[in-house]
Amino acid sequence: MKEAILLINLGTPDAPTPAKVGKYLTEFLNDKRVIDINAIGRFILVNLIIVPFRSFKSSKLYQKIWTKEGSPLLINSISLKEKLQQHVGDKYIVELAMRYQTPSIKQALENIRKQRPSKIHVLPLYPQYASSSTGSTIEEVLNQIKGWEVIPNLNIISKFYDHPKFIEALLVEAKKHNIDDYDHVVFSYHGLPERQILKGSAHYGGNTCKMGACCNSITKNNHYCYRANCMETTRQIVKGLNIQEGKYTSAFQSRLDQKWLQPFSDKVVEDLAKKGNKKLLVFSPAFVADCLETIYEIGTEYDEIFKEHGGEKITLVNSLNANDQWVKAISQIIQ
Repeated sequence: MKEAILLINLGTPDAPTPAKVGKYLTEFLNDKRVIDINAIGRFILVNLIIVPFRSFKSSKLYQKIWTKEGSPLLINSISLKEKLQQHVGDKYIVELAMRYQTPSIKQALENIRKQRPSKIHVLPLYPQYASSSTGSTIEEVLNQIKGWEVIPNLNIISKFYDHPKFIEALLVEAKKHNIDDYDHVVFSYHGLPERQILKGSAHYGGNTCKMGACCNSITKNNHYCYRANCMETTRQIVKGLNIQEGKYTSAFQSRLDQKWLQPFSDKVVEDLAKKGNKKLLVFSPAFVADCLETIYEIGTEYDEIFKEHGGEKITLVNSLNANDQWVKAISQIIQ
């Protein structure tokens, strides 16, 4: 009897047009876990302010990274699904879904259900746990499955930030670059509001999070803390590449206001340029597939900021996309 593997990434607009980008942003930002404020406030903020004003601006950015085949995130995710299916063979059914837009979680699960698997492995493709990404994705999977007459065994993987095979796959991409050629290495993770980190800490009954040294190691109090997960991923890569202390920085990108996780990646890049650094190597270990945040935000915007303040070049380490080591890693992670 076959088992199923459901890979889930965040999502992408169906096309780089204002209408399609607006549709994507509307679904994404109305998620109560993404913008975790009261429902009325969220409705007004998203539907009357953010989406009308950001749809046109964001569509222009998507147009800059769009390819003839479509969205890079979707293309890379489809390639990953196909290569994983080849790797695991006929014993598994491999499906791909996006938390927002297409292919939908509902349709992917229906495709799986029709084939009557004995077990479903659910892998949200976010290495570090966050309520707004992993939590939301798992909740949607459970919402879709709860009405099934037969619910098979479920194996839900909610994080893999420190899995040895995941780190090994990251190191394969990293070693395509000579670390000694760069003045500094930046690990840029997607940002989150600080309040979401604090809410996660409070969930376990103790407000232990200090947004600082408490993330210097993984403990029973922080093993589901996004910030702590990110810092551990950095430590594992630094160890694997033997990067010296003082030669690397972990930072957070894509902020909406000053109450998000710090330091901010764009400010770190600017400060490093002002201090005389000429060449930076930037990792984006929160993204397993290249997308708007890696290709454009880091590869273009941060490169421009760096050069504007005296730097010469930012080099972006490719995301895992569908590299062979990452395909092998997934087969290990689901076990």
